[in-house]
This record gives sequence, structure tokens and C-alpha cells, in this order.
Amino acid sequence: MPRKKTWEISDAFWELVEPLIPTNPRVSNKTYQRQRGGGRKAKYSNRLYFSAMVYVLRTGIIWNALPREKFGGLSSSALHDKFQQWSLAGVFTKIWQRGLAEYDELQGISWTWEAADSSSIEAPLARESTGPNPTDRGKKGSKRHLLVDENGVPISLLVSAANRHDSVVLESLLQAEVVSPMPATQRNLCLDAGYVGKEEVVQCHGFIPHIRPRGEEKQERATNPNFKARRWIVELTHSWFNRFRKLIPRYEKTDRSYQALTCLAAAMITLNKIMSIYG
Repeated sequence: MPRKKTWEISDAFWELVEPLIPTNPRVSNKTYQRQRGGGRKAKYSNRLYFSAMVYVLRTGIIWNALPREKFGGLSSSALHDKFQQWSLAGVFTKIWQRGLAEYDELQGISWTWEAADSSSIEAPLARESTGPNPTDRGKKGSKRHLLVDENGVPISLLVSAANRHDSVVLESLLQAEVVSPMPATQRNLCLDAGYVGKEEVVQCHGFIPHIRPRGEEKQERATNPNFKARRWIVELTHSWFNRFRKLIPRYEKTDRSYQALTCLAAAMITLNKIMSIYG
């Protein structure tokens, strides 16, 4: 049996996504001359559009390089217009939220131990949320900030300029969770030394802070056989995001487009977890 391509959408995957695709593309504050339901019927299905978006996200090609023969003659301009339309409607965040709800029902989001950190991204063409990257000879760049559960499933993400310190963005990251646990849930948050001094911020958002440098965890592992390092899981999740080649380097000019692509990647990571549970 041939191996499924990373951009191919299974029937089970599409069943979760399809109900979240808007059926009415009209903008509420805009006046239209044509009656609702008038005009030509859509030539391409929403599934085809979604598959093409995933193809672009996975392969990292520019929108104009979409191979039309793979997607029934779909043009790159029509695809990009549909992507912008869905982005404005918050479709990709909704898919991510749906995936998290399904994952929580099947396995349960591991709220007890969470971790957060950032990853720097080259952003040569971006016009928003960019700055000189202090770790890459001052080149123009952005940062992707993630909050993940104990299994690496993303719960929150933000994009900032590369020269913004991780600790400055932490509060916004914790506020940007797309789902939240029950109020009484005990949550431990693991952070590296870059977040020293932010213990009060962490506590104000209902977490128990665990802020320590990487070397300290390694030393404790050597002396305490029962010690379990937990902060590293966010690094693994960043590596999952890096497999979506459209995200690195960042060529999307606006934050809205790049954030939408990153949310789509988060949704796919979450939904793939669900597919692995279903087997």
C-alpha cells in the first residue's frame, strides 16, 4: 500500500474540518449587488482548497508556484484569495480548537505539566513583527512562541519580533490560549532561565512556576534517577512546526497571514495526534 503524502487529507481528517468551513463567504459590513445564491456555482470544492493550502504549508512553495495539475486546474490566485477569506473568518483557529476539543475527549489534555518557549525564524520579506535577531548576526527575523501540554500538543501560540525578549511576551502568550481547563485544575509551567523574574506573572495566570536553566535539569537527572525533565517537550513541538516548510523562513508579509499558517500547522499537529489515537 503506497504511503500517504504529508499533504494528503484523509476522509477521517476532513470529517473534522468540513463543518468549520464557512458556507457564506460574504462580509457582514459590505453591500452586494447580486442576490444571495446567485451567480455561477463554485467550480472547486472546499476540500480541494484545503488540500492545496496544506500542500503549500507542507512543501514551502510560494503561492504562485502551486502546481495546477495536482489540484484540477485550481489557480494560485484563487487559492490565495480563499486562504485570505478563511483567515479573516478565523477558520484555522477554529480547526485547531476543534482538534483540541476532540483530543481532550479522547485522551485528555495534559494540563498538569506544561512548558513554554520561543524559536527564532528568519523573516526576510515580513513587514510586521520583525526585528534584528540577536542570535543570527542581527538579520531580520521573527519569533514563534508556544505553550504546550505535557505531550507537546500546542495550546497557545504568538508571533513577535526576533528582538523581543521571551519574558516580555510571556503574559500575552498565556492570555492567548485557545482552550482553557476547568478552574480548579493544578497547572505547573516549566520555563528556562530566560523567564527569571516572571514568577509572579506565571502565578497570576494560575500556574505553579518552574523556572530553571537547561544545565540544571541535566545535573539533577544525573543525581536523581527519579527526576523527569519536562521543559524539553516544547522544543520537540517547535521541531514539529519546522516540518511545515512554509513557516521557515517566514516569507508572509503580514502577521495575519503568517499567524493563520501557524494556526493551521497547530491544527494539523493536534489532528494528527487524534488520528494516531484512532489508529
